[in-house]
Amino acid sequence: MLERMGVKTGNRNPWLSGNFVPVEKELPLTPCAYTGAIPDELAGGQYIRNGGNPISNQDLSRDAHWFDGDGMLSGVLFRPGDKTGTIQPEFTNRFVLTDVYLSAKTSSRLVRPILPSIATLVNPQKSLITIVLDIFRTLALVILSHLPGSQKAIKKIGVANTAIYYHDGRALATCESGPPMRVQLPELGTAGWYNGKTAEGEGNHKTEKGPDFGGSGPLGWFREWVTGHPKVDPNTKELILYHNTFFPPYVNYSIIQATRKTGTQDNPSHQAHILNRPVPGIASAKMMHDFGVSSAFTIIMDLPLSLDPLNLAKGKSVIDYNPRGRSRFGVFPRYRPQDIQWFETNACCIFHTANSWQTDSADLERQSVNMLCCRLNSAALVYSAGNITPPKYDVPNELQEEEQCRLYFYEFQLSSEGNASTILNQWALATIPFEFPVLRDNMFMSGAKYIYGCSNSGTTFGAGLGSVVKLNSLVKINVETLIARGRRSPPIPIKGCVDMRDINSILASEDPEDPIKVFEMPIGHYTQEPRFVPRRNGTTEDDGWLLTYVFDESTHLSADGEPKDDAFSELWVIDAKTMTDVVVKVRLPQRVPYGFHGNWISQEEIADQRPLDKLRSIPNSKSMDANPPLREGGWKAFLGVLK
Repeated sequence: MLERMGVKTGNRNPWLSGNFVPVEKELPLTPCAYTGAIPDELAGGQYIRNGGNPISNQDLSRDAHWFDGDGMLSGVLFRPGDKTGTIQPEFTNRFVLTDVYLSAKTSSRLVRPILPSIATLVNPQKSLITIVLDIFRTLALVILSHLPGSQKAIKKIGVANTAIYYHDGRALATCESGPPMRVQLPELGTAGWYNGKTAEGEGNHKTEKGPDFGGSGPLGWFREWVTGHPKVDPNTKELILYHNTFFPPYVNYSIIQATRKTGTQDNPSHQAHILNRPVPGIASAKMMHDFGVSSAFTIIMDLPLSLDPLNLAKGKSVIDYNPRGRSRFGVFPRYRPQDIQWFETNACCIFHTANSWQTDSADLERQSVNMLCCRLNSAALVYSAGNITPPKYDVPNELQEEEQCRLYFYEFQLSSEGNASTILNQWALATIPFEFPVLRDNMFMSGAKYIYGCSNSGTTFGAGLGSVVKLNSLVKINVETLIARGRRSPPIPIKGCVDMRDINSILASEDPEDPIKVFEMPIGHYTQEPRFVPRRNGTTEDDGWLLTYVFDESTHLSADGEPKDDAFSELWVIDAKTMTDVVVKVRLPQRVPYGFHGNWISQEEIADQRPLDKLRSIPNSKSMDANPPLREGGWKAFLGVLK
């Protein structure tokens, strides 16, 4: 069927197959059927999940990576009934209308995305000339987008496909290749780029004075790139983030204060904005996806995974991992990055942190900063997520570890002199695979008791890396209990683990006080990152629900493993306390492809959004093909357009 539609399949990439296949249809808020009783706490709120969904997708044999693709938001609004008291779930999905998306949408002859695939940049088998030509192709398409006849000039290359956050009256879609994009709830329309002061579409966007993310100078375009995982302090309402660049000092740091009234006071932290503050001590460009933030400290991770175009001149891939390198963690007081203290340990990769908090003490020498994160002991995921066999490394025996991704505990002891820095504890809490960590929002940046996340049963993480990794289990870990157990009887540093059971042993446990609980999906069903919503007037931290999208591959994939035309996903609401009961299943009108990170936006936050004068829109369909003319032959093949 795909061949008849003009789609080139060839040796189809697994990350463009199954429920990874992009969806083309965008739906307005559409009422959904459901079973079960919807909790009152969901009334008026909206669950939204972001993910990559490439619009230019005709060439399915191209290089493709899970991290690629245009941002698409998929949300379920729980609309409260005016008089009946009933709650009606409504589904909507919308592309984030970035410059790159709009340019591709109005260039219908494109058969592959404008930006190079991460799979191209990370593949050690790709020649220098192949990578350079792919980069030049992107530059050529960007230049063409500025010529007369183009419907949308590409001024920023961010795709806004990673996550979504709410801060100070704005919902922001993020990705580290550009600044955040403001979207309007609940319809998920796109307003425009947010610069740290205002967003496009807001009335004062062009008149607001003062510095912004990029700052001044020729490198401002790079400095405005923001991490895909900024942090919002649940108490001060500050937005804390960093900017990762290819030039010294490589990492800059910003804190955006909340200027709207929150509760009974304005700007509860009483601090000023911090914009583009250098973080000292980083010597090269890195692939840096996340960081840690406690109520008083920030943790920057300088890991041996580089993202540097200059690698090409050294005979390396643009994205390159050094297993003999060192992982460095920089800890500094929230408002003073110049006071950073560095801690070093063995090489690893960390894409997601779960939580950070400090152990307070009047004696600074006894003060420590703790971090929970999902630690991989290699960069294998970076390669396998692009359908690339990970390279074989010559690693000394003392550095070799079993291939794994586990929930990991670090404790960094601070020094009043800022000299010798000690990692007091560094070990895994459990052996089971664990990724996409979440927790109750109001426990973030403090000593939370529970962390939730995703896992896969029936296979090891290492074995899963040989194919497309899909998630069939949700996990709840009592980190307070396991950390206390680890302190009493410390595991071997780095390679050690507190709970040595595999996931099947945990599933078989009948202990009601077991610190690890697993909700295993029915056979053929796969889940995505969950989100926690607390019960109103709940008595315990875990009293609430997990919301997650679920897809039944056993029903909705054809014999060749491709989605059926009538395939659909569901939104499940699971009791987060028992980890056994599905209280609601919402049938969505179409599929939600496996994606990345989501959020729960409350009714009060939706109502408190800042006003907008306009939203972005797609140009009139009559002008969709009014692109700069190209000659037949080599240029069209080079640019990846239809003849």
